[in-house]
Amino acid sequence: METSMNPRFNALQLTGKRNRSLGKELTSVSTSEIFATHVFNQHVMQKMLPREIFRNVQEAIAGREKIIPEYADPIASAMKEWATKLGATHYCHWFQPLTGAAAEKHDAFIDWETEDQVIEKFSGKQLLQGEPDASSFPSGGLRTTFEARGYTGWDPSSPVFIWEGGDGVTLCIPSIFFSWTGDVLDSKIPLLRSDRKLNEEVLRLLKLTGIEATRAYSTLGLEQEYFVVDRGLRNLRPDLVLAGRTVFGAPSPKGQELQDHYFGCVKDRILAYMREFEVAAFKLGIPVKTRHNEVAPAQHEVAPVFEKASVAVDHNILLMELMRQIALKHDLSCLLHEKPFQGLNGSGKHCNWSISTDTGINLFDPTDSPENNLHFLILLTATLSAVHEHSSLLRAAIGSAGNDFRLGAHEAPPAIISIYLGDQLESIIEAITARGTISSSPKHKYDLGLQVIPDLTKDYTDRNRTSPFAFTGNKFEFRALGSSANPSMAVTVLNTIMSNSLHQILNEIEQNIGEDRSYSNKTLLDASIPIIRKYLLASQAIRFSGDNYSENWEKEAAKRNLPNLRKSIDAFEAFKFPSSTEAFKGILSGSELTSRYEVLLENYAHTVRIEANLMKDMFQTQILPVAIRQQKEIAKTISLLQQINSGLDNTQQKEWLSKLNRLVEEALQNTHLLDEECHAAEKLFFKDKARAYCDKVIPVCQKLREIVDQIEPLVDDGQWPLPKYRELLFMV
Repeated sequence: METSMNPRFNALQLTGKRNRSLGKELTSVSTSEIFATHVFNQHVMQKMLPREIFRNVQEAIAGREKIIPEYADPIASAMKEWATKLGATHYCHWFQPLTGAAAEKHDAFIDWETEDQVIEKFSGKQLLQGEPDASSFPSGGLRTTFEARGYTGWDPSSPVFIWEGGDGVTLCIPSIFFSWTGDVLDSKIPLLRSDRKLNEEVLRLLKLTGIEATRAYSTLGLEQEYFVVDRGLRNLRPDLVLAGRTVFGAPSPKGQELQDHYFGCVKDRILAYMREFEVAAFKLGIPVKTRHNEVAPAQHEVAPVFEKASVAVDHNILLMELMRQIALKHDLSCLLHEKPFQGLNGSGKHCNWSISTDTGINLFDPTDSPENNLHFLILLTATLSAVHEHSSLLRAAIGSAGNDFRLGAHEAPPAIISIYLGDQLESIIEAITARGTISSSPKHKYDLGLQVIPDLTKDYTDRNRTSPFAFTGNKFEFRALGSSANPSMAVTVLNTIMSNSLHQILNEIEQNIGEDRSYSNKTLLDASIPIIRKYLLASQAIRFSGDNYSENWEKEAAKRNLPNLRKSIDAFEAFKFPSSTEAFKGILSGSELTSRYEVLLENYAHTVRIEANLMKDMFQTQILPVAIRQQKEIAKTISLLQQINSGLDNTQQKEWLSKLNRLVEEALQNTHLLDEECHAAEKLFFKDKARAYCDKVIPVCQKLREIVDQIEPLVDDGQWPLPKYRELLFMV
């Protein structure tokens, strides 16, 4: 095949010509003017709804009331009026089944007026409840194919929005999803329940410590990492198209070793793409704030301002979809897989988790004197205790086949869950555990010896990027979640275990105080410190301030009896622990928790099977033919040289041919073995199938990749059919 006929080279020639210039409406637009213009928020509702109806909706958003049924029709009418002015022709209940993505079914705003005339109509009944078929969504055994009925219900706590896609404009109603029998079939209901449970316990704490508030809730800031590559090149890689990651690919001569991409200048083409999805996000009320280059070439990050956790999750799901769709307009492809490229940093979704009140207090803010901040010390103690007791459950919540490639690869937190607090908080904890007293540790300022630079304050904590769960000033950063994941389960677990831990600690403190509710601050402190000390001592194994990547930590963690669950299918077992069932009371039933376990196992097996099938297909139909052609060319050259002069030295060429022949033969053998292992795995069920794919299929996949990646540099570059790492990563 001539180089000019190679689709790869044709795509490469076009990469420099694919630039999308932004119109004036995007480059000169004011963020404040467009923010939430596509959201049916309280500002819009106040103008369009009668006062009492608006009040009811406000209370429903805050979780204090239900929507009064008689108000549903006027609310729906106002929504339709607002949406149609923005061009909407359809509406949908937008929900999050156990696929991890969002789902929607579009219905037009029409109903019969006469026998041959329709009118635009949207009723309160249609707003409040929908009925999608539940049989084709994963349910983990909660539903069977013939039990198809499922319901969606409007979630007023998350704002209704307008989605523009293609030539369609749709009114999207964030919703919950459950079965006819009442079983939970989505990721939102458990999250909302966990926040309600957290609210109850935190309000107990605030009442105990004399802080005014009527509501508390978890907040979340999600740092979304992603790769961007040229769409034309991506389309020539079946693995990127179908699996989101490269199953083959030799390393580029240059990778990330120079560390010059991190926080570097963003390329014009990428910046234009970023700006367009930011504007779209602003219209949807998504408060994206930060953008920058990440460590690996072609890797980037976007981060929003903190929001209420359930809204932040919805916004993250929307943002990922925006990023995927708008990339197409720029002839780019957004890769959200945890490990698109072997040998380079993978992508995570850092969950910055905290707890706030409706009065605007961040309860994880230690203030200038954390040692005198009793509610902070109690919350800190509860967090340490919760993570220590349920570290396996947290690991299970972030488990997936994709994330297994990333965790513990000296680029992301290891599979061992531990907590980093920083020097100041560690010193306070040490004082409490050693002496039962609280010591202070004042903030310091930097003296850089530069008169023109103002005084810069030193934070209470350094940043330990190797820690999976680190305190970073006024929040905890859970860094182990994968980039493509729906964050709901991780946050649900955090809220749930935190609520239980706080419940236990508060019970014991209240018992120490006794019946007298007119206690002094000293009485409260005297009652609290022994309990805090007890729980800090019990959970001290979870605290680690060193290098989580080191082998020494792995050995130390084993001594501390901390779980080291390298494989997600081992971590998933935590969903079946009696302690997990107990912790999730009021959030998910035992059968609902088991269903999550089965869905995760099934998804794991499907993911590995797809990648194994891709490897077989790509090797046999794309790589093997060019490798054989290369062998033929080398053999022909050696034969011709021998015909010309049998005395010519062609030892190295023969060795090259011999090496290529050996690798091709080994690849064929492993492809055959991979086929056998996949067939054997498919005969098994649930856990056994996932285990077979993990323990039998993945090792063969890894071996086949190792071989094929050695074949790539031995084959004529003009004949190689797949875009190479150097092209995908640097030609954007």
